[in-house]
Amino acid sequence: MSAATHAARMDAIYAGQRHIYDATRKYYLLGRDRLINELAPPPRGTIVEVGCGTGRNLILAARRWPQARCHGFDISAAMLETARAKVAGAGLADRIALAQGDATHWEPRLLFGFDAADAIFMSYTLSMIPDWQGAIGAACDALAPGGALHIVDFGQQERLPAPFRAGLFAWLDRFEVTPRADLRHWLEVAAGGSDLSLDFTPLYRGYAWRAVLRRPA
Repeated sequence: MSAATHAARMDAIYAGQRHIYDATRKYYLLGRDRLINELAPPPRGTIVEVGCGTGRNLILAARRWPQARCHGFDISAAMLETARAKVAGAGLADRIALAQGDATHWEPRLLFGFDAADAIFMSYTLSMIPDWQGAIGAACDALAPGGALHIVDFGQQERLPAPFRAGLFAWLDRFEVTPRADLRHWLEVAAGGSDLSLDFTPLYRGYAWRAVLRRPA
């Protein structure tokens, strides 16, 4: 799927959903706030969210890490419209930079004017990106020395009842969301190919998976 086609599909799905997205997703996008609390960028460091959606996570990150510079991009123009409004409404337009971009092909220099990021995070985005392995690779390439890529996304519900898993996956499919069963394998591949360490943790009995890929300083 081309970037233009994916962007159009995301706009079509979220043109209306974006207005209720934050109010509804707080009940099942679990682990996002934990991820934000663990970003720990250095003073005056750079944070980038890949697939920033409505800007909800970036606003929390900017407040949690006030000495950092925050940036986010999304392939959906509709979502970015909402993100810009929310960031401005929070009084953070001077601290959060937003851009339109493709998670599988991006560079910090081209989008935001700096060479590498200290903290990159992807919150429930890999399950929505067709070339999600490419998105992992692009994020790893954008890490500064000592930087870390933080990921949280749907797991395989491995310690939850089978009917719950079946119902959740069927519902997610309506929004073209596909939990990645082999996420850990591809994170291990990315870590090995880029000399990164990997910490992988199932959350909430496998409802979500949390991972951190870290580049040596």
